Amino acid sequence: MLDAFAKVVSQADSKGEFLSTSQLDALTNMVKEGNKRLDTVNRITSNASTIVANAARALFEEQPQLIQPGGNAYTNRRMAACLRDMEIILRYVTYATLAGDASVLDDRCLNGLRETYQALGVPGGSVAAGVQKMKDAAVSIVNDPSGITKGDCSALVSELASYFDRAASAVG
Repeated sequence: MLDAFAKVVSQADSKGEFLSTSQLDALTNMVKEGNKRLDTVNRITSNASTIVANAARALFEEQPQLIQPGGNAYTNRRMAACLRDMEIILRYVTYATLAGDASVLDDRCLNGLRETYQALGVPGGSVAAGVQKMKDAAVSIVNDPSGITKGDCSALVSELASYFDRAASAVG
């Protein structure tokens, strides 16, 4: 896992180059935006159980066959596994947001997840829909201006949304 700083240094080192002005400017901006990044991760973390529960509830309302006999989330054990997986994906999205880099999400969560779901007969499209519902909830929470560092957070929200999109694409 690399954070944004380690990734930039690693790339420059592999080319035998100094960091460019644009790379330094991007890292400087990331430091300046650090409180917003921390606020974002804190808000998602503080609301994680609500985000997961509401996303699952909405998913099962749209796709009730998942919780009916024979469905992939039918029985308490399967439902618990579904909620656990959604929570894990959300947790790794917060790690990526904090690091400013998707490698932790890719390396420790998404790599091989689609194949695992296919082997287990889990409908990837349904998982992807659940991830999108978590994205909608998380973005809504992060965009609430009360109690958060003032300033434009649109780039950070876009980055956050991209991690959810990456996860949905990986499983769908």
